[in-house]
Amino acid sequence: MRTTVELIGADTVGTGGLELSLVVPVFNEEESVGPLIARVQEAMAGYAGRWELILVDDGSTDATLTAARSAIGREGLELRIVAMQRNFGQTAAMQAGITEARGRLIATLDGDLQNDPKDIPAMVAELERRELDLLVGWRKNRQDGLVLRKIPSWIANRLIGRITGVRLHDYGCSLKIYRGSVIKQVRLMGEMHRFIPAWVANVVPSSRIGEMPVTHHARQHGVSKYGISRTFRVILDLLSVLFFMKFKARPGHFFGSLGLGIGALSALILFYLFIDKFILGNDIGTRPLFLVGIMLFLSSVQMITTGILAEMLARVYFKDDSSLSYVVREIYSRDQQNP
Repeated sequence: MRTTVELIGADTVGTGGLELSLVVPVFNEEESVGPLIARVQEAMAGYAGRWELILVDDGSTDATLTAARSAIGREGLELRIVAMQRNFGQTAAMQAGITEARGRLIATLDGDLQNDPKDIPAMVAELERRELDLLVGWRKNRQDGLVLRKIPSWIANRLIGRITGVRLHDYGCSLKIYRGSVIKQVRLMGEMHRFIPAWVANVVPSSRIGEMPVTHHARQHGVSKYGISRTFRVILDLLSVLFFMKFKARPGHFFGSLGLGIGALSALILFYLFIDKFILGNDIGTRPLFLVGIMLFLSSVQMITTGILAEMLARVYFKDDSSLSYVVREIYSRDQQNP
């Protein structure tokens, strides 16, 4: 199992002269995976460089893996299939595909046929022309439901842009083009694939991140894996992104600032009660404000000690940051087919 990632130079060609790796996570997409492979091959027929397609089967329980393996060996198609041991989620599947990618550039897209592979060559050319490290697709004419998908997405995109400082129209579009040397410096965990531009902004200036309108199709097969509950998960994940972007290397500052602020409020309350008791002679033992001051003081101590512990954990994290959040069962390719 691979535990480290070897970075390649930003201006060098990938392993074996590979220019582009297409990474597609799939989960229970048996009806879509065949047409998807055909569309990718058709879209990339005129691409001048050498390219590969990496399908990541995220523990599908239907015939997705079988349908994908049937395309191995097809003429004009360099296909590798990464079969996960179980369902680890889209983020882990995407990370597994990016780790296995050998191209100088890496493209990601969904496996449900809503993203159009025909946009990829134009996006590659646009990324090179603008000298970007990440080009994000913008589903300008999105073919999804208004209430359950478009409106929550619109709100989330503006909220993410305001908090992270990376302002894009469409954070949720999976169709993206990266420089391999840049995206391989980013570790994707949890459900953080929605915030990839924000994570990339921790590696390169936000001026090297752009967007481009792309085609979006309505889902043809299967059912969506997302619902309205995703909105609440996005909010929680966004708080995590904000913390990691600003305080990953110094968590003690985050908790310490909260602790000092709460402690200052506690000190004011207790000082007021001190004057009220010992100068004005009033009884404070049964006053709710006295209990509030004590609780704020204890909370302040807890926040500061939490910050110290977080600093210790951060140093352990940066010392040994090689663990993976997924397990690959098999990798299928033209040169290595498993029974």
